Amino acid sequence: MNRRRQMAISLAAALLSGLLVYGIYWLQLRHIRLEEKVPVVVPKQFIPAGTVLDKSMLTTALIPRSSLKEDMLSRPSDADGMQTFAPLGTGEPLLDWKVSMYPLLPKEGEETFQVPRDYIKSVSNGIRAGDWVVVYLSSEAEGSRRLYAEPVIVAAVKTAANTEIDDPSNPSVLSMASGDKEKMYASRRDANGNIDAVNLNLTERQWLEMDAACKDGNGKLVIAFASSAPGMDGKEAGS
Repeated sequence: MNRRRQMAISLAAALLSGLLVYGIYWLQLRHIRLEEKVPVVVPKQFIPAGTVLDKSMLTTALIPRSSLKEDMLSRPSDADGMQTFAPLGTGEPLLDWKVSMYPLLPKEGEETFQVPRDYIKSVSNGIRAGDWVVVYLSSEAEGSRRLYAEPVIVAAVKTAANTEIDDPSNPSVLSMASGDKEKMYASRRDANGNIDAVNLNLTERQWLEMDAACKDGNGKLVIAFASSAPGMDGKEAGS
């Protein structure tokens, strides 16, 4: 009886010892895997918002797998030709929500609103789809002020015939997508048509603020071409 008990105890001890060794091995393997380096896409230098990316602007950097997130891009070619929604810092892992192949579409949390004509006092004639604009409120009762702290993006600029204002032979949007600033500037100089309607990508809060300020007729909007997109002041992102 004692012999059987000793064999059972020895067998249990061996089993527990094996489980302990396996557990330590699994923990070490997990630690090694988490510390394993994986490549992610990073900018070579600071990139402002509104920039059309080219592979030459990007490179890859190695980070621990434990720091990897699902929205990080792993190949520079994945971001080639996309436009930035936010400024990108040097060596900062590129997140997919910061870039888009279709920058005229509203981002998450935004909708595209056509600004009512009776809300507008003046619109800069040079604005086109894809531009950043600053929105001011002109009001005798409240005084003139900037309506939004940050510029907003123009989704469309239409004539009275509901056609996009652009140069048909050289659309500025295509030039913007290819990063050709000279053609983009030339197409805007050659574009004809009076601005009749402006569509802006706004959050619900921004639209409600605009509507509250203008619906009684006391406030009017002044929409001006922005000299820079958000983050284009030369400062690094996150500084």
